[in-house]
Amino acid sequence: MSQAVELDLRFSSRSQSEVGTYKLLELPPDLCKSIEASAEGSSSPSFTIKGSPEDDAVLCTADKTYIVRSVVLSNSVLVVTPDPADEDADNDVDEPLKDVAIRDQLSEVIELVPCVPRLHKLNAFLRGREYDEGHEDEESMSEDEDGIVKKRPRFTYEDARRTLQASDAELDKGLRDRRILVLKGELRPIAPSHLTTILELLLTNLVSHSLSYTAAPVSPLVEALEDEHDIRRDVTRQVIAWFGRITDGDSPGSMGTWEMDADAVVKEVGLGILRAYRDEPIFEKEFLDQWRKAVGDTFEERVSLKLLVGNYLASSDTLSDPPIPLLTYFPSAELPIDPGARFSELFLVRPRWKADEITHFLSDIAVDSKERDKLLLKHARAITDPTGIWYTARAKYNA
Repeated sequence: MSQAVELDLRFSSRSQSEVGTYKLLELPPDLCKSIEASAEGSSSPSFTIKGSPEDDAVLCTADKTYIVRSVVLSNSVLVVTPDPADEDADNDVDEPLKDVAIRDQLSEVIELVPCVPRLHKLNAFLRGREYDEGHEDEESMSEDEDGIVKKRPRFTYEDARRTLQASDAELDKGLRDRRILVLKGELRPIAPSHLTTILELLLTNLVSHSLSYTAAPVSPLVEALEDEHDIRRDVTRQVIAWFGRITDGDSPGSMGTWEMDADAVVKEVGLGILRAYRDEPIFEKEFLDQWRKAVGDTFEERVSLKLLVGNYLASSDTLSDPPIPLLTYFPSAELPIDPGARFSELFLVRPRWKADEITHFLSDIAVDSKERDKLLLKHARAITDPTGIWYTARAKYNA
């Protein structure tokens, strides 16, 4: 059993100059394990603090983002070390430590809380830079405060890495999910209609060339779209990569093979059709018929409204007997990212939501289901009736 050691506690000789130089950072378990593992190996983790002066700071690892926030302690914490004056003094005798010095006094701890990546600024940075058929190489123009028309500056991938509060892995996934092309380093969101056209052409070529969608050679698909439809090779290849996995080819010059994510392709084609019904609903059966026709006989069995959850509102034409189901395009990606504003928007659209419907419109503002449930508890009130659980607003929202 170790014996207690008595030490003299005094203020450091540098206490005045060192005030505020120490910060106490509480590490989440996953970050702590990462640092401990790196201490035992040769690699070291990389952490980056991101945020402009008007933003709340975040800490980014290679694949996660954390909010950096200060938590006030009920009791102060003293930072205690050997006195630096003693360390600087020449002392050839290895004497046991007799006293320690107070270097700083802390009344708060920095806490790291997992959060969703903050990619919403992409919409502003890329406004007017859409890549569309027939307008691929047009320069985007904008007016300054004096009304002078100027060429809009390019927004590159490196600009996004430097500006946006997201890890590299989350940024790459965000660009992929938002269908943003990287062309010569510049970010260009592809027009939804043009993307739908490319996907329908890819499906048509798979069938016409008798290619398996689980292992289709990329080269003939890229060449066919370029030769027959003037679609750039780099655009087609990026679209292919968004909707599946490309494995490297064995032969020189080969572009590899494409294992298509059939559900993802079918979903995007369905969204391309549904976008036209933002203001006026479409009969569910009519929409499904259009969707099946667009994807063709090979993939029509994959057509399902489950693929589109979080992108539409279901209703009924009550004037018909029996009522006929209707669908309206309502994408969660276009809702406010602030939780309070998000719930306000949702409850203005509908005063009551079924539990299994509203959750699909909250997934992009909550890290996990636990945080989502906290948001529901804060902003909504649960009501149970014979048909199930419903959520209504805690606050009163006016249209």
